[in-house]
Amino acid sequence: MSEVADRPEASGYEITTEPSRVDVDAVARWLGASYWAEHRPRAVIEKSIANSLCFSAWDGERPAGFARVVTDRATFAWICDVVVDPADRGRGLGKLLVEAILEHQDLVGLRRFLLATLDAHGLYTRYGFTPLVRPTRWLERFDDSTESEAGRKAP
Repeated sequence: MSEVADRPEASGYEITTEPSRVDVDAVARWLGASYWAEHRPRAVIEKSIANSLCFSAWDGERPAGFARVVTDRATFAWICDVVVDPADRGRGLGKLLVEAILEHQDLVGLRRFLLATLDAHGLYTRYGFTPLVRPTRWLERFDDSTESEAGRKAP
């Protein structure tokens, strides 16, 4: 993927899925400031990046945003860890990242996309995301100790 110049609010950004272009230091810093991953150890961040389809946003030579997709590339994708550098917020970069994900050749036509967010519903509903249609069918197994450092519980 390359720069998307036809979106004026996000012009100048480049979105790439090239694994070598992920700035792990920037991603770790942004995730450390997030409500969902503030206690995630660096080793877990690195492993999650290595095992996901990652979208890195760049403003020239400066990392500007990141999103990660866990997928089988056939039926299902989970969008997670969408983060934008504070200096780039409000410029349409979150939209650009979501659009890049939904338009990616390995993800077009999947039956189900899933994500979880506390505060960005407005961003995702414009792309067709809704609350679970059948929430009683979904179960989770959640262990917050896997993302805590030195035994600290994540919020």
